Order: sequence, then structure tokens, then C-alpha cells
Amino acid sequence: MKYYAEITGWGDEAKAFLKELNYIILFNDNAPSELAEISILHSIGEMKGDIEVGDTIIIAEKAFEVTAVGDEAQKTFKELGHATINFAGRDVPDLPGHIMLKGDEALTEDDIVKGAKIEIY
Repeated sequence: MKYYAEITGWGDEAKAFLKELNYIILFNDNAPSELAEISILHSIGEMKGDIEVGDTIIIAEKAFEVTAVGDEAQKTFKELGHATINFAGRDVPDLPGHIMLKGDEALTEDDIVKGAKIEIY
């Protein structure tokens, strides 16, 4: 396992991104309030290795394959627990901070609950 954390909360606008734009913004739960407002917050975990194409990210018991990793995503995730998790499944990241995923079952707003696990393999 490269990473483990649990969802601790979310901002008022965080789930809207999933519904409207098919992505979520992750941040450690010590994020500044203006960023916490739009983010899914999680416990601080230790990153043990880089996130790579082909890795599996499990969010709330749903598995997704990493299809692309933006140039900035590696650094910001290690330092701040921050990345935009984009479920479009493309093989090129939309933006430098995006981690692109694809999966058989979509993540829904109802999946985002306190205590839900975020795991990277």
C-alpha cells in the first residue's frame, strides 16, 4: 500500500464538483478554510512511493485505475494531501494538479462520508 487516509469532512461546495464536473478536490484536513470549502478533507497519511499510471486508488470501497498523473499532482499530494481526482479516465491530465482515474462504478455524493477510506496501491 502506498497511501492510506480516511475522509474527515468536506466543504459545502465539495460534492457539487463531483456531480457537475466529475471530479473531487482532496486536501489534508488542516487545509485553510477557503480551500476546505471546496474540498473533501482527509486525515494526513504518509505517501510511500509515487502515484503512477496503472496504480489503483480506492475511494469509499470503489476501485479506480490511474490513467494519468499531472506534473504538479505528485508534489502537492505528498506535501498537502492535495490533488484533483478527475474521473474522466483520459490518458492525459486536464491540468497539472489532476490525477485521472477510470473505474467500473462511479463515485457518488452518497459515497463521501466520514470514515470512508482513501487507499492507493
